[in-house]
Amino acid sequence: MPDRLSALDASFLYLEEAATPMHVGGVAVFERPRDGFDHEQLLCLVSQRLGYLPRYRQRVLAVPGHLARPVWVDDTDFDLNYHVRRSALPSPGSDDQLFDLVARLMARPMDQERPLWEAYFVEGLEGDRVALVTKTHQAMVDGVGTVELGQLILDTAPQLCEPYEDTWTPRRMPSATQLVLDAISETVQQPGELVENVRAFVGDAAATADKLADTVGGVASTLRTLVRPAPAGPLNTHVSGGRVFAVVRTRLEDYREIRAEHGGTVNDIVLAAITGALREWLLSRGAGVPASATLRALVPMAVLEADTVEFSTAGLVNNQVEAHLVDLLVGEPNPVLRLQHISHAMRAYTDSSRSVAARAMLKVGGFAPATMHSLAARAAGSFSGRIFNLVITNSPGPQQPLYAGQARMTRMYPVIPLARNQALAIGVTSYHGNVYFGLNGDRKAVSDVGNLATMVEDSLEELKGAHW
Repeated sequence: MPDRLSALDASFLYLEEAATPMHVGGVAVFERPRDGFDHEQLLCLVSQRLGYLPRYRQRVLAVPGHLARPVWVDDTDFDLNYHVRRSALPSPGSDDQLFDLVARLMARPMDQERPLWEAYFVEGLEGDRVALVTKTHQAMVDGVGTVELGQLILDTAPQLCEPYEDTWTPRRMPSATQLVLDAISETVQQPGELVENVRAFVGDAAATADKLADTVGGVASTLRTLVRPAPAGPLNTHVSGGRVFAVVRTRLEDYREIRAEHGGTVNDIVLAAITGALREWLLSRGAGVPASATLRALVPMAVLEADTVEFSTAGLVNNQVEAHLVDLLVGEPNPVLRLQHISHAMRAYTDSSRSVAARAMLKVGGFAPATMHSLAARAAGSFSGRIFNLVITNSPGPQQPLYAGQARMTRMYPVIPLARNQALAIGVTSYHGNVYFGLNGDRKAVSDVGNLATMVEDSLEELKGAHW
């Protein structure tokens, strides 16, 4: 039987547009070790690990007449050098130059006639540092058969990449006739699939939305707030093809201090810091922010299967990342009250669902946040942008150093994609004593995303200094 894309995976391909590429990204910064770390060593490392990720050497092949969803087939022309590319900043390159490059790379759709991932080895960073920028399409990462590349190439100790012989041989690509025969055979068993496939491909929005709702496995039923249109504001606009990217680096200890003083979880405090920053950002733009003003965030959270005792990525079957709607009270001037409002809202979800605790997620091997952000983006992508203003994903990472080869990773920033009418997405990851924010914005609608990033830091400091 053909390895056919699921309805959800196919929808990410059908709905992709030039201005809204549907890939999740990551920016990892490394210290170059004394023995060096170059593009050839990265190629060696990735090549060694690809055997664990068969999907990374497969491409999507459409069925003639779109009689069925596309299939995954081995890329007979697979070229690792095409996917693991070399780039450089004018030395000494600054962080700002790196993040401008990230914005440009993330704005580019990927070639759907090749495996849907790319990695860029960026040299020239000041301080003898290098960066790895990854892009992985949402159609690829399901958390079970395929994890994100960043989870696989990072180790808890330095590793030498020894030369080895790659024995992978691609399977022959099926002919057009075989694709049609397979589609007809499946249609006989499920005749409704033919109509759904054709309607989804030609852009029938209603059919696609219905199919998404069914595919996600009832994710919409997990929303325990009244689903109504999101508050109007500058974050919901038709996005352009350009992107801006800014980052925030904060100390994990600050969140623990705030938690000890005011309660809540680290995730609650992350959301509260973002809420305060959004309030100041709206005020800086001259927007009216009455006391009752809110912005609605779509916050995906990993959950366990009902009979799962211990968390692992294998437990995340059937897209077990639930997307919750959380109203951020940007009209409230008191930072402690903003935090309490969020803690109350999030408690309603965690008490009534199987949400995964941060300590459980830290048991997953490799850099699990890379995969978790991809799964979160998939969950968010299944909702209409009309019911939320922005996406915020948060996935805890390990608190010990990780290495790519012999290079130690010092920072990691997630890059969450934008939807058609959503101008801002924020990814958050904790790693080795710090909490890292990646703010991905539309270049026209949120050109001042750097100001918003600074306001996140200010908002956190406001919470630290607040007394109740």
